[in-house]
Amino acid sequence: MSTVTIEEGQAKLVDLIHTLQSNEEIVITENSQPVARLTPIAEGTPRVPGIAQRKVTDAFFEPLPEEELKAWEQ
Repeated sequence: MSTVTIEEGQAKLVDLIHTLQSNEEIVITENSQPVARLTPIAEGTPRVPGIAQRKVTDAFFEPLPEEELKAWEQ
């Protein structure tokens, strides 16, 4: 893990991005305190459309219970 200041990050952003390894991260600091983390995007498996085909029941389309609706409103 590397650490750079915000000023260094601004000046060297392109270089920092190009030097990232697949499991490396760079921490950006301000006044010696970490404020951000620069990490490479992990390559995942591609999404497959229709993976839930025939697995969604009619219950999925029923209204949510009042208790759960209230929880979402908070």
